[in-house]
Amino acid sequence: MIRINLLNAERRTPKAVSRGFEAGQKMMILGSLILLLTVAALGWRYWSLGQQAAELEAQIEAAQREEQRLQEILRQVREFEARRTMLQRRVDLIDQLRQGQNAPVHMIDQVSRALPEMTWLTNITQSNDGYTLTMQGRCLTLTSLSDFIGNLEGSRYFIRPVEIVESAVVPGAADGKVPDLISFTIRGTFQMAGIESVAPPPPTTAKKGGKRG
Repeated sequence: MIRINLLNAERRTPKAVSRGFEAGQKMMILGSLILLLTVAALGWRYWSLGQQAAELEAQIEAAQREEQRLQEILRQVREFEARRTMLQRRVDLIDQLRQGQNAPVHMIDQVSRALPEMTWLTNITQSNDGYTLTMQGRCLTLTSLSDFIGNLEGSRYFIRPVEIVESAVVPGAADGKVPDLISFTIRGTFQMAGIESVAPPPPTTAKKGGKRG
């Protein structure tokens, strides 16, 4: 006869169930821990992103305030530049008017100083720009005319060259009491830059002749 001990089998079954339950609890606890860690990591990440976003917003606001401040400074600089340009134009205009008032006086003065002996003018015409003079006159010799042109160019008030527009011989009296004259027309451009410096005296015509031994 074969005997089976049923009591031992019954006693072993609860142990197997208990071990399986403990393993399930461990897995559940482990899963819960993983879930909690994941939630904590996500929460920390969300909080960190929120901090970064708040910091970026603060930086953006600061940058916007700085931009507004710089825009105001730039506006003031532009107003200052516009005012300075306007004042400079006024100063330039005053200088031009002042030079324009002095120019005719200097023109006549320099022309009169450049005239050599036995040379005189009959007409002076001023161009529209105010600085080109056409002078008509008469002299006794071509040397006088050449000296007149050289004196004008040497005064530094007239731009080189002073050109001869025309010249002609005007016959004198038949009895010889009135000599032949040379009629001329010359044209020269007066330069205002010469007013800023003192012009040297016009060169004088060297007289021919010397001491006799």
